Amino acid sequence: MKKQMLNKQLLSLIICLSLISISACANTAKPANTKGTGQSKFIDKMVEKHQFNRQELTTLLNKAKVQPRILKAMSSPAEKRLEWHGYRKIFLKSNRINGGIKFWNENKELLNLASQKFGVPPEIIVAIIGVETRYGGNTGSFKVLDSLATLGFHYPKRSKFFTSELKHFLLLCREEGFDPLIPKGSYAGAMGKSQFISSSYRAYAVDGDNDKKRDLWHSNADIIFSVANYFSEHGWKQDQEITQPVNVTGTNYQSLVHKSLKPKHTLKDLVEQSIPVPNNVPLTSVVKLLPLKQANSTEHWLAFHNFYVITRYNHSALYAMAVYQLSEEIKKGMKSR
Repeated sequence: MKKQMLNKQLLSLIICLSLISISACANTAKPANTKGTGQSKFIDKMVEKHQFNRQELTTLLNKAKVQPRILKAMSSPAEKRLEWHGYRKIFLKSNRINGGIKFWNENKELLNLASQKFGVPPEIIVAIIGVETRYGGNTGSFKVLDSLATLGFHYPKRSKFFTSELKHFLLLCREEGFDPLIPKGSYAGAMGKSQFISSSYRAYAVDGDNDKKRDLWHSNADIIFSVANYFSEHGWKQDQEITQPVNVTGTNYQSLVHKSLKPKHTLKDLVEQSIPVPNNVPLTSVVKLLPLKQANSTEHWLAFHNFYVITRYNHSALYAMAVYQLSEEIKKGMKSR
């Protein structure tokens, strides 16, 4: 009986030692991950698909800090709570208009070259930079690595998108020679004066000054050319309409209002609903009828294809209208001086 008990104890000890050995081997092959399976799976993909060093990448990601402020901002973005009259006040201020005039005057040659090459008006390029960062006045204070790791691994609602952006960020750093711990940006990981997310940086950023770098923080040539290239690649049509105000009456027009940012109706469709349309644009032109709320009323605009292209930069009709109206004010300011 004692012999049988001894044999059972010996067998249990052998099994335990075997399990310990297996666990040790596994830890040698793949370092333990202290931040959850999301990060572990991400590391696996980066090692397998993009040949990152597992230990170096694990060490880097373990340095990323979870930022509660980012999670709070993402869960309740201020701009989502604003109507047009409140949104407009943020961007159509005299200091942003005057800042745009100053930026245009300081970079006139670069803006002309970019406009000629890509077909995008200088005022649109300037207004984008003005809306995004006040011409570089606020490019963001969060480490991009912290932002993307926080949202990729701790914000399930958008995890797929932000882990993809984290992938692009790490690839961008490898391609451009950036230290991943240094770049700073917005809480969502957008970078530089033009606020490109990592995938857009890789796809659309341009070396405007031919120094073999794409620097969206410090090189105005790179910044200006990159914004123009972004619009060109998203289908900007040179010398075409962007948007025009329109007067509507009655209720028939409501059938033409839809949530999609993409234009769906022709001007002929609007005429059939007794909506006045501009004479200088073909009736076959496709538009979106856009209602914008003022404090005590609603105004309506015809949003053409180029307006939709602006929304490719930020998927918001309010954003696109702010860019357009700021660009018009800056252009007026340039003509008056």
